[in-house]
Amino acid sequence: MTNPWLALESGADAAERTGELRRAHERFLSAGAIDGPVRSLVADSWRRSARAVDPDALAPLELTDAGLEEYRSAHPLAKVLPLFRDLLGGIADDGRHLLAVCDAAGRLLWVEGHRGARARAERMNFVAGARWDESHAGTNAPGVAITVGHPVQIFAAEHFAVPVQPWTCAAAPIHDPHTGRLLGAVDVTGGDNLASPYSLALVQAAARAAEAHLATLPAPAAAPAVTLTALGRDDAVLTEGPRRIRLGPRHSEIVVLLACHPEGLSSDQLSAELYGDRTLNPVTLRAELSRLRHRLGPLLDSRPYRLRLPVRADFQELAEHLAAADADAALRAYRGPLLPGSDAPGVVWQRRLLDDGVRDLLVARRDPALLERWTRAPWGRDDIVAWQALLAALPAGAPARARAARRVRDLDAEYGLPFR
Repeated sequence: MTNPWLALESGADAAERTGELRRAHERFLSAGAIDGPVRSLVADSWRRSARAVDPDALAPLELTDAGLEEYRSAHPLAKVLPLFRDLLGGIADDGRHLLAVCDAAGRLLWVEGHRGARARAERMNFVAGARWDESHAGTNAPGVAITVGHPVQIFAAEHFAVPVQPWTCAAAPIHDPHTGRLLGAVDVTGGDNLASPYSLALVQAAARAAEAHLATLPAPAAAPAVTLTALGRDDAVLTEGPRRIRLGPRHSEIVVLLACHPEGLSSDQLSAELYGDRTLNPVTLRAELSRLRHRLGPLLDSRPYRLRLPVRADFQELAEHLAAADADAALRAYRGPLLPGSDAPGVVWQRRLLDDGVRDLLVARRDPALLERWTRAPWGRDDIVAWQALLAALPAGAPARARAARRVRDLDAEYGLPFR
């Protein structure tokens, strides 16, 4: 195939390819191996998805009702929604497809199109307010497009989540022409007939038209820079212009979770992210938020709880390097686990995702220098997978090879594994 972003080459049998992909998907889920006609970009996405997504689960619904309406009406892509409707709305409705627009985090802002297609899509939570990035919905066109920054098609069983495999989609990312910041993606979703160069060219043209229109509008006023440092420390530091606020452990957890959810969290959602299934008096969380608001001032909003200004967090920068498969940059950005002392479920999940992502990327890269840096750090000293990868990557006779072999042997003994 000359174009890796297209799902099917000219003349390919869609039904036959679907069967081959389903078998490859089943083998990947059962054995972790990827073979058959699986494109490399899809294979990479499956691996990323497998770290975070249950293949039988549905995408979570994060925004509803008034919260959804408030969020999407204020989003920059609301200004180009009429353009998307003009360019793609009629095609989606006539072809029994769907037009969807998501934000940079993969939250679907609008899902429109053929009534029957919308009814079927609702059964897999492909609805406005649902989170369809890779880490919540697995491999899908909008999720992959915002991850890799390129228009892409995802066909049938290329989707990681089984409930989504009857569908085919094409999506293209959209950037702010003034700043280059990712705003989201525009997507067309439907049946197998979308697996053609036409649909990919269509969404790409719509995305470029949207960027051209946004370029004619005044650039938004720059907000004060807000940064959050939370890797390798339990007391996160929030910086807003000249203000530098050192947060306690619980407030650090809250701010990290709100940075992960710029659309905001309800009291119940935030409580679940902080405390899980533990029984909690609602007054406890309200008191914590009241104290945090006293420190942050107008930066903290409520109903839902959210940070009023965009936050640039060190762990989000790390996640971007991981998504780009840039091992050198990821290792430089990794200053330690995210809030290492936290046991808040939402933080633990994010921490594991980042830690596993760095380790997996280094192992795949097989660069002895990078692996040595990882295994010499406190968080890599007991990482048996990284030590095994280092041992395999070092050439025979390398001075560090004997040390790596001893460490693998020690860890094998500690974990009760046979040394090989």
